[in-house]
Amino acid sequence: MLSKKTALITGGSKRLGREAALTLGQAGVRLVIHYNSSGVPAEALCAELKGMGTDAFPLQADLGSTEGTDALFDEAWARMGPLDFLVNNASIFPTGRLEEMELGDLHRNLQVNAWAPFVLTRAFWRRIRGTERRGSVVNLLDTRLVGGDLAHAAYHLSKATLKELTKLTALEFSPELRVNGVAPGAVLPPEGLNDAYLDDLTADLPLKTRGYPQDIADAVTYLLGAPFVTGQVIFVDGGRHLRLGGNP
Repeated sequence: MLSKKTALITGGSKRLGREAALTLGQAGVRLVIHYNSSGVPAEALCAELKGMGTDAFPLQADLGSTEGTDALFDEAWARMGPLDFLVNNASIFPTGRLEEMELGDLHRNLQVNAWAPFVLTRAFWRRIRGTERRGSVVNLLDTRLVGGDLAHAAYHLSKATLKELTKLTALEFSPELRVNGVAPGAVLPPEGLNDAYLDDLTADLPLKTRGYPQDIADAVTYLLGAPFVTGQVIFVDGGRHLRLGGNP
């Protein structure tokens, strides 16, 4: 079902983006791996994907730049041909509470975490509008959309915006596009921390077990290929969203 399809994954060279790319590559999906500054990991991932028997191409763009975002989709389409899937995975995750948040902080988070996914989704729709082509978009959200994330206030607000955009674009850009979201829980420790960070969180989860990047990749893959699902957000978090709180 997915074989020979083509996908653009933003922030695809590392962490959850990389896991999604490998899972899609194993299913035979051709991939455009977007990166900003991680050129070496992107090249290595594309070589690994080609070794698996699928085509892959790295593409640099700064999603913090309006020009970079505007050009990314068209360049991906030009280099790999018509796209079928878009995975909006790239994000920034700076710390900062409300008492110290400035307008510039909010703007930077909105630019990368919400505006760029919207611009790419809209470009996808405009490209196939009025044709027989159909596409699928998955936005990467966050389990802390339920309960809040006071330690990353600007980030949280940007992801809340992306959640609303997921629903709005699913309506506005149908039937050409299906748009869904995946809200991961703590399946990878933040950069600089180890798995002990995740172990400390497990006791509070309803399922009493940790998750892994593959769990997120599987949810992304499902939504990309689910022909009768749109406007949905799947929480892949061990049940964390079923309770409120959890703010540090």
